Formats: sequence, C-alpha cells, structure tokens
Amino acid sequence: MRWAPGDRGDIQDARGSSGMRVGSIGIGGFLVLLLLSWATGTDFLSLLGGGTSSPGSSVGTSGELRTTPEEERMMDFVGAVAKDTQDTWQQVLGNRYQRTRLVVFRDAYESACGFAQSATGPFYCPSDQKVYLDLGFFDELSKRFGAPGDFAAAYVIAHEFGHHVQNLLGTTGRVQQDPRPGATSASVALELQADCYAGVWGHVASKDGQFQAGRVELEPGDADEALRAAGAIGDDRLQRMATGRVAPERFTHGSSAQRIEWFRRGMSSGDPRQCDTFARTTQ
Repeated sequence: MRWAPGDRGDIQDARGSSGMRVGSIGIGGFLVLLLLSWATGTDFLSLLGGGTSSPGSSVGTSGELRTTPEEERMMDFVGAVAKDTQDTWQQVLGNRYQRTRLVVFRDAYESACGFAQSATGPFYCPSDQKVYLDLGFFDELSKRFGAPGDFAAAYVIAHEFGHHVQNLLGTTGRVQQDPRPGATSASVALELQADCYAGVWGHVASKDGQFQAGRVELEPGDADEALRAAGAIGDDRLQRMATGRVAPERFTHGSSAQRIEWFRRGMSSGDPRQCDTFARTTQ
C-alpha cells in the first residue's frame, strides 16, 4: 500500500488530553477487555471501576505529550487514510457528504456517546459525528488477531467512516427501529454495510491515479490484508477466542464469513448501491 503524509487536517489529536483509567493492567490488557466486551456482550470494563467524566474531557490525567517517531508515522498514516476516505465519499455522494474528524486518543477517552461506547475498540459516535481511535488497537489487530499490514489497519478506519456515511444517509436509525439482537439483527446489518462501504473506498483507492500527499493507492496483495482483518474480527471468531463457543444470538457485527463477503462485494463493485445488507441480513 502506497501512502504519503498529508496535513493531518482530518485528525483531532487528543493524545495529550486522554489517559489511563485502567489501573495497572496496561493498554494491552485494556484492549483485550474491550474486545471481550464486544464479542460476548458482557461489560468486562466494569471490573475496572472508576467514575466518568464529561463528554470530550480526558479520562485520567493529562500532561506533556510524549511520542515516538513510530507513533508519528502512524499518525501520518491515519491522517492519509482519513483524508482519502473522506475525499472518496465526497466524490461518491457530492453535497450529501459532510466531512468529520477522526479523534486519536490514548488508552481511554470520553466521547459524546459516553465512555462505555469505546468497548467496540475503534468506534463512531453518531452524537458528535466523529470517529474515535486508540492507535494501540492496531498492535492488537496485528499481533493478537493475526491481521497485520497497512491496509488491514486502513480497512478498520474506512469501516468507521462507513458508519458516518450511514448516519448522514439516515440508515443508522434503523437500529433504533429494530433493536432486537442476534445474527439477523439490524445492528449486524449496519456493521456489514459499513464493511461493504469500506470496500467501496478500497475499490476507488485501487484505481490508477496521480499519487500525491495525503492520498492512498493500493498495491497487489493489499485486499488480502483487509480480508484477513475482516475475518479476524468476526463475531464467531471473537466469541470462540473469548469463551470457547459461538452464540449467534449475541452477534453484533456479523460472522467472519459475512464480513469478508460484504467487504469483497464493495471492493469489487465500488458501488454503495450494492451494499444493501438489510435486504439480505434482517430476515
């Protein structure tokens, strides 16, 4: 995957105002609890205790921002993917698309959707229309879940911006209208559609064009990285890792096979009209 740093204009850097509320377990343990909560439907984060804070504020103490060249490279990468993804949706949707920001934080952060919403790992908050991301998630994706590579990480980002597209188009409200859980739920359909929308972005990024700062171009093999990532974080695989069994009635994001299928559909077509997961999933 080829990419070049841009101006980070699509990023809200909250690394200096976010912090730990996780005791001594560290970021690795914290992210494991996030993924277990997501996979099983059990709030493992409640084991950490602690209070809450107001939306947009830090969780823990803030101080001088200490960073590394590797982290700054990742910030540049996230900025390039965020810009390219939003440029793509402006091209596809025209005036219907409204740009937003991707908030990069460390360890824990309180969004307009509340702290508990971060149990999904990277997440989109409809209340403030922002994407939230802890860079540490990419280490977990690579090392613990076996989905390394730049495009695997880019797929995760593009998936969350897919939720922003859904919010702008009014699709997000379908979950409130049909809140039942499980494999055929509106929640699963919403997540699979975001996978398909990530594929739509990947299709555009795979086209030949003028490579420039703040843009992304795919290379042979990149799509396989995203497919591995989609398969790695399917509900069935995460549940099996967490509890040793699969409970479709608790699915929230779809099975590995479904996530792969819908990402591939968007990637091959480049057409968001091919992403009607509700017609095929909520039955």
